[in-house]
Amino acid sequence: MAKHPGMGVEEFRPYVTRAIPVGANITCADNSGAKILQVVMVHKTKTRVSRLPAAAVGDYCNVVVKKGPAELRKQVHGAVIIRQKYPVRRLNGIRVCFEDNAAVIVSAEGEMKGTGIKGPVAAEASEKWPRIANVASTVI
Repeated sequence: MAKHPGMGVEEFRPYVTRAIPVGANITCADNSGAKILQVVMVHKTKTRVSRLPAAAVGDYCNVVVKKGPAELRKQVHGAVIIRQKYPVRRLNGIRVCFEDNAAVIVSAEGEMKGTGIKGPVAAEASEKWPRIANVASTVI
């Protein structure tokens, strides 16, 4: 299990290119009311001087709601990346990419704020976050 509560299941994870840097605007794929999220911080990343930390599918990030209801805006929330445009290479050789970069808002314990997810969820995110996999309609 993970070191910190709510940080997902830590198991073997092949290398996934980190394609969503800090400052990127991504879509919110759950029904919490938020439309656009901005990545503020990526947890568990190490970078070089002057290089922006970046997130990949399945990573836990801190985000700010840029477009959405007033009660969600101007606050820092936790989020998990569920889709990315940049191709992800799997161990069987298949490359999977999506139409957009998307995330779902989660609490500090890993519980989703919304009750549903719009669109597909990457298998890498569903393996690491079982609570997201339970709500997902399609897993690719």
